[in-house]
Amino acid sequence: MRKPPLSLSLLLPWRKWPLVMLMMAIAALAPLRPVHADMLRPWKKPDYALVLDAYELNALDWERIVGDKRIAGFIGKASDGLPQQYCADRESLCGAQWRKYSVSRELYHTRRTLAKALGLKWGSYHLGRAGNPELQALHYVQYARPQSDEVVVLDIENYDDSKFMSLEEAERFVEALYARIDRYPMLYTNHRTARHIAENRAQYPLLSRLKLWYARYKEDIGDVFPLGNWDSYTLWQFAYGGNCNRKACPYRIDGAPNNIDVNVVPFGVDALRAAWPFDGLHEEKPIVADTGSALAENAVEDPEAEKHSDFVTDPDYNPGEAPPGAVVTSPAAQALSSDAAKTDNLTTASPGSAAESEDRCGDRQREVESDDLAKPC
Repeated sequence: MRKPPLSLSLLLPWRKWPLVMLMMAIAALAPLRPVHADMLRPWKKPDYALVLDAYELNALDWERIVGDKRIAGFIGKASDGLPQQYCADRESLCGAQWRKYSVSRELYHTRRTLAKALGLKWGSYHLGRAGNPELQALHYVQYARPQSDEVVVLDIENYDDSKFMSLEEAERFVEALYARIDRYPMLYTNHRTARHIAENRAQYPLLSRLKLWYARYKEDIGDVFPLGNWDSYTLWQFAYGGNCNRKACPYRIDGAPNNIDVNVVPFGVDALRAAWPFDGLHEEKPIVADTGSALAENAVEDPEAEKHSDFVTDPDYNPGEAPPGAVVTSPAAQALSSDAAKTDNLTTASPGSAAESEDRCGDRQREVESDDLAKPC
């Protein structure tokens, strides 16, 4: 009896064996890679708490926002760079800019009162711009009037962009802020800046130990940490105006626009309330050779990717210059508007001039309570 020919369907599986064996090998090796539950889309975990942050132009429906019980905290934008120059001429452009600045400050305090009344934890951030960091620290304290139960944050958008605060200036800002309120801020920054600080932490002993508010818009950051002194993030900003639109968004907030910033913490609401306001510094780790080599290979920043700084609303004034039409009435104010670096003498003094500084500026309490931010010491 003649045997029927072998069916082609019986031969095909044999041809697929190499692919099947490869898939089996990958499956066998997969458990060798540690699973970072807190590093892979943690916002998908319904028991992890969320924190929103916003600036003055984000429209908010507070009743709808607090309907999401995962939202436990809110961090509002406070000061931006150097203080706005006061201008009494209401008909001029500088007068309009001063009124906008004043309204923004009042809106900040109104939001703080409302958010706290609704049971949200509160915090504020200062957007670091180029210019005297000591004066910026004073500006932040006078603008936000941070309370002991509130998160305080320094926002460094891009460390090598001349429009923003340099890392050297940021170190001085942190020192000046600590001298005023006896607290260290959290550091908000992107991966590129955080990595640079971590790899040069001997040069930035304070910045490298601040609690990290990490801005990175990827679904998996398991290859990032440990990063210098940071074993993990404190807050992770995973959604912003660049990756949230009408069609897609990592997490939608009812009552807020698509450009609202959304952040996650790797624990629940009760734990967030207990950890807030994330005070203190991380322990300093010993520096070993080639700390950043693996990071540089595995976590390369896409040079074409949009950055959060692209979505930071530029103020109507240049913090390093007097606004158009501003009336400069003193040499010190003129120095502030023409060259931010020359304003050091407004807020800092040489070791031998402490008494003179006290005579010029008064005690710290009067300084903090003053609303006249344009008046130089």
